Amino acid sequence: MRRNFGVKPMVYPMPVFIIGTYDKNGVPNAMNAAWGGISEENEITICISNDHKTTYNLLETNAFTVSMATADYVAECDYLGIVSGNDTPNKLEKCGFHTVRSEFVNAPVIAELPMCIECKVKSYDPEACRLVGEIVNVSADESILTEKGKIDVNRLRPITYDSSNHKYLALGNAVGNAFSDGKKIK
Repeated sequence: MRRNFGVKPMVYPMPVFIIGTYDKNGVPNAMNAAWGGISEENEITICISNDHKTTYNLLETNAFTVSMATADYVAECDYLGIVSGNDTPNKLEKCGFHTVRSEFVNAPVIAELPMCIECKVKSYDPEACRLVGEIVNVSADESILTEKGKIDVNRLRPITYDSSNHKYLALGNAVGNAFSDGKKIK
């Protein structure tokens, strides 16, 4: 038997994104956003309302970064979602995060979060709250790379948001091989 929940923003896993921007004076800001994902090979789409300081900044600078929130920084990443940059301009400093300027876009890379997607604003629809970014680079700290130079999800330790229970969950172990395991059914 199934239970119906009605219309709810429930999908698993739901990534926890930390969106970084600069304001017109170069002051970094970041926010937590969980409603988003890859929408094309070089494109990311995120639901973000127009009343956020981050939205104002990215529309002004035409750039933003998306860092993966990690299990090592759950409290800091949650803080970035519960405190508004409109009221607390030094959010990043208060949670102990440090930034460096992206080499590819006019937006900050958060040093403590080891994976970052660097984007140009492709479009923003304030009515639908839909931000589309063109991915111009993905950067990763060497500490999360395998010996072959690929991102190791177990070293990254990204978290997902469980919207039904309001929890953050760490991604688990591999359970299969993409583009391979299904061949046994062919």
